[in-house]
Amino acid sequence: MRADARRNYERLLAEAKGAFLEHGVDVPLEDVARRAGVGIGTLYRHFPTRLALQEAVYRDQVDSLVAKAYELDEALPPGEALAAWMRSFVESAAARRGLMQTLKAVIDKHSEVFARCHDEIREAVGLVLARAQEAGTVRPDVTVSDVLRLNHALSVATEHAPQDTGRLLSFLLDGLRSQS
Repeated sequence: MRADARRNYERLLAEAKGAFLEHGVDVPLEDVARRAGVGIGTLYRHFPTRLALQEAVYRDQVDSLVAKAYELDEALPPGEALAAWMRSFVESAAARRGLMQTLKAVIDKHSEVFARCHDEIREAVGLVLARAQEAGTVRPDVTVSDVLRLNHALSVATEHAPQDTGRLLSFLLDGLRSQS
């Protein structure tokens, strides 16, 4: 992709993400193009359908969450990296939820896009969880599925009360902490 086309693609993705969050996934695509400073034709060259744009935004959100796990693993002690990643997961869940519901309505939940995103998230949380367990800060019987389910539950519980996220996450982390 040429440099200008790449910039347009990235702007469209960023503006679509913002527009979906502010106005829902059915926001007019003309508004997304306008926000990105491009014409509607440019949007359609990159994303031939609304669904293609929605999938790209969802994949981008998942890619960011996965990258965050690796970034935190490098920057923080293992237990802190897991806690910070879990907070990132919960904070980003609201942005993914609307898209995920829309995509699941038209795409099979076992599709390539969901399978790839699921596998990448599992791998990322597996990394930060294993390191926290190796460091002795997290119970050895905690699994990747446990962490993902707990994160999902916390994101649902705080959807309408995001101010409670930190407090409830601290309770959750206390339960994961190794007793040794």
